[in-house]
Amino acid sequence: MQDISERILKYIADHGEVDTLDLATIFGEDHQKVVGGVKSIEATGELIRSVPSTRKSWKLTAEGRDILEHGSHEANVFQAVPKDGIAQSELMKCGGKNPKAGFSKAMSNGWIYIDKSGGAPLVRRKVDTIDDEVGAHVKAIAGGKESSVPDGVKNEYKKRKILEESVTKSFVLSKGPEFATTLKKLETDLTVEMLASGLWKDLKFKAYNFDALGAPPGRGQLHPLMKVRTEFRQIFLEMGFSEMPTNNFVESGFWNFDALYVPQQHPARDQQDTFFVSHPKMSDKFPLALVDAVRDSHERGVDGSIGYRYDWKLDEGRKNVLRTHTTGVSARMLYKISHQPGGFKPIKYFSIDKVFRNETLDATHLAEFHQVEGVVADYGITLGDLIGTFNAFFNKLGITELEYKPTFNPYTEPSMEIFCFHPGLQRWIEVGNSGVFRPEMTRPLGVPKGVNVIAWGLSLERPTMIKYGLNNIRDLIGPKVDLKMVQDNPICRMDC
Repeated sequence: MQDISERILKYIADHGEVDTLDLATIFGEDHQKVVGGVKSIEATGELIRSVPSTRKSWKLTAEGRDILEHGSHEANVFQAVPKDGIAQSELMKCGGKNPKAGFSKAMSNGWIYIDKSGGAPLVRRKVDTIDDEVGAHVKAIAGGKESSVPDGVKNEYKKRKILEESVTKSFVLSKGPEFATTLKKLETDLTVEMLASGLWKDLKFKAYNFDALGAPPGRGQLHPLMKVRTEFRQIFLEMGFSEMPTNNFVESGFWNFDALYVPQQHPARDQQDTFFVSHPKMSDKFPLALVDAVRDSHERGVDGSIGYRYDWKLDEGRKNVLRTHTTGVSARMLYKISHQPGGFKPIKYFSIDKVFRNETLDATHLAEFHQVEGVVADYGITLGDLIGTFNAFFNKLGITELEYKPTFNPYTEPSMEIFCFHPGLQRWIEVGNSGVFRPEMTRPLGVPKGVNVIAWGLSLERPTMIKYGLNNIRDLIGPKVDLKMVQDNPICRMDC
């Protein structure tokens, strides 16, 4: 079967000038398909000339199609009037689809009148028969004989919403200076062989469309969580903190719990709260000298404390777990700086990394999340310094609605929870825990007397939810995250 473009060229060769609307009828094809064939011919050169043209036509509206099927409204009203008359209210019920318009037109045509001579007014026929001219005109237009209907009448029907005028754009085609009945394929690439042989002089090349949009380049997108992580990190660095290494997701119970003065019978060490590792199940990667100091702190206490008064077991501390916080990293750093050459020096450390807890999943809890860890060790610092640090940190984030609530932690005293107001959830949500490390934790690590250590563990996800207006943490991280949300987020955010 011939291509539509070649059929157009063959028709022009045989018959000369033609309108694309007429060609569509002749070929039995959709007009847009014919126009597409014309565009393909024009892309290969000046084979044809095409002059834009418009053609007006009339077509029936929904009301016009109803008249075509049932007759005009005025004729329907006339036919509904019996010889002995009818009350107007009754006529409105049985006078067709649009009796109000039909009654008005029938009255103005002189087909009916209102008889008030007998008391109650009645609508009566004024003539015996009528000629439904509107119905006849509608049938003529539907049958393609719109030229038989006067233009003034068609405009009147347009006002009555029986007809609507449509304008169809087309092209008048004729032979061009390079006319041929076959299409010659245009070259798209200029090759070395064409240049070397001189063949390019006899070839025709397809014109480049410099206005065409190119394929959008693929690119990576930054997850909102990673953007806020970078923002957190930058704020800590601006505040003079150094970053701690956090490259171990698997932690021994000793560093994760015992070195933090968490008793071995604490509920946090149950399988309902912690993920235990089956292989390797046990670890011995901790200083033996520290083991004895931690045992003494748990069993007998330090600095006047009586400890927990139980038999501390090394095997319990050897169990490997997926770390439930990054505070074990802080304990390692405190041990390291307390035993460095030259003795203790004040420090400010932070870290941001993943932790794992056997949580029940809901709108604000996940089993895997990020903890923002911070620790400051110096002489004479207090809980007031901790609150001031928080205020400065969150103000840099643009979060100003903060509340602090006293709480209990095994390794801090005093302790407090940090809450931020979530405008989307319209409630305060906890974003972290904090406090001053207890002597029972710091003395075994070698921290000198007189040195206080303030520390905190914040959520990364919850402040991100507040900043991005997310009400469910599972919309931010996890298998149900909408990747379009990640792609559509701006590369930077302006907080006003």
